Amino acid sequence: MEDLIKDLKRRLVANLQLDRSPDEIDTDAPLFDEGLGLDSLDVLELVVMLDRDYGIEIVNMDEGKKAFVSVRGIAEYITAKKASS
Repeated sequence: MEDLIKDLKRRLVANLQLDRSPDEIDTDAPLFDEGLGLDSLDVLELVVMLDRDYGIEIVNMDEGKKAFVSVRGIAEYITAKKASS
């Protein structure tokens, strides 16, 4: 899972054009508000990134809300989805 987390951080920085390095992202920090400060446009980019880069489609926004709590949350969501398919 650590490799997936590192990959996610790298992709987040690149896709969302964050002003920080992947190493500066706290794995368990919230993605929104006081954490990374992502917004609703970033959510759309995250959904596209998961589909494009990991083959994970989020069709239910309640699922997305649970997954997008932190980088670790996204990694756990990807891992669970891949295990169930």
